[in-house]
Amino acid sequence: TIQSMKTTLLDLTGVLLSTSLLAPLIGRSATARPPNVVVILADDLGYGDLGCYGHPKFKTPHIDRLAAGGARLTQFNAPAPFCAPTRASLLTGRYPFRCGMTGNPAPDASPTEDALHLPETEITLAQLLQRGGYATGMIGKWHLGHAKPEWTPTHRGFQEYFGILYSNDMRPVQLVDGDRVVEYPVVQANLTKRYTERAVDFLRRNRTNPFFLYLAHAMPHKPLAASEAFYKKSGAGLYGDAMAELDWSVGQVVAELEKLGLAENTLVVFTSDNGPSSGGSTGGLRGAKASSYEGGYRVPCIARWPGKIPAGHVNHAPAVMMDLFVTTLKIANVAAPADRIIDGRDIMPLFASAAPSPHDVILGHLGPQVATVRDARWKLHVVPPRDARARQRAGAARGRGSSSHGG
Repeated sequence: TIQSMKTTLLDLTGVLLSTSLLAPLIGRSATARPPNVVVILADDLGYGDLGCYGHPKFKTPHIDRLAAGGARLTQFNAPAPFCAPTRASLLTGRYPFRCGMTGNPAPDASPTEDALHLPETEITLAQLLQRGGYATGMIGKWHLGHAKPEWTPTHRGFQEYFGILYSNDMRPVQLVDGDRVVEYPVVQANLTKRYTERAVDFLRRNRTNPFFLYLAHAMPHKPLAASEAFYKKSGAGLYGDAMAELDWSVGQVVAELEKLGLAENTLVVFTSDNGPSSGGSTGGLRGAKASSYEGGYRVPCIARWPGKIPAGHVNHAPAVMMDLFVTTLKIANVAAPADRIIDGRDIMPLFASAAPSPHDVILGHLGPQVATVRDARWKLHVVPPRDARARQRAGAARGRGSSSHGG
């Protein structure tokens, strides 16, 4: 009938009108996916090891380009001058004395039941992001517990893992994929290359999802190694070769993000777990790895997020590794745990402006002790300061070799 035709036309007009009004909103919600986050953590890379932080010989054009296109912090700190405590703080947002990791797990530790590991009560950044809908992947050095499967990355929030569960100077050096050993002994000269290939593969497989990639490189931790493409090519020794390949790796990751059209929606952070061992540079700072002087704690920190972080920005305010935990959660719109103290703070204002430090003071660990307290101007040594290189020289003179901290 004519009446039914009128009704149908009115209904159709209403549907079309509603669709036209909602289309912009539908389009925005479809494209406004949460930002991706890539954290690249070097091992034992010193404050002065990069071209953009003043090294005269090591060539790091890709990392320098990352800094030129984003922000560089000059007062960024690890909470401890060696590996595992810093990595625990990055993933929990808490100082080592709070999250239970004040030393380095080692494969020869015993008994197994009491082996050092990140306590099960701690909640990792990967767990929180996975609950928030993120794909989570880790590549490289874990060093937060290995004696039991439930202590390893795929049981602590990472959907996939490829790497060595502790330092590359600890035996046995086993390459693990998920929960399975896939190579032993490991050809360490190929590690940087293999980690990079796996990282690029992760990006490709997760390009349609928000993702968190934690790429924890082995270099330039000893034993130093570089693939044939970089070995004896830098003109700056084996350390320079390893640095050149590490730089290439960063370039490959950034290039893949750009190729996939993801760069504009991805925060990329490059930093290090502590100061350098022998061969690296502190950029003139006193001390080195395992030292409570500034060279043990202060590390590079570079962040790029086109459109969110201005190119070429530099901020001199103090910040600390746990801040990356809080910053990542905030941009991902994922809540931090409310049942515990979180020591990190949001440092996007530092990356994007001349904002002051969000911390009144920053603490520095040496093992279970709080060894230093610093603010923007002063540093208090709560315990007598230790210089790792002096200790290494003394140990070598007595035939004992280098630092016992490892990692």
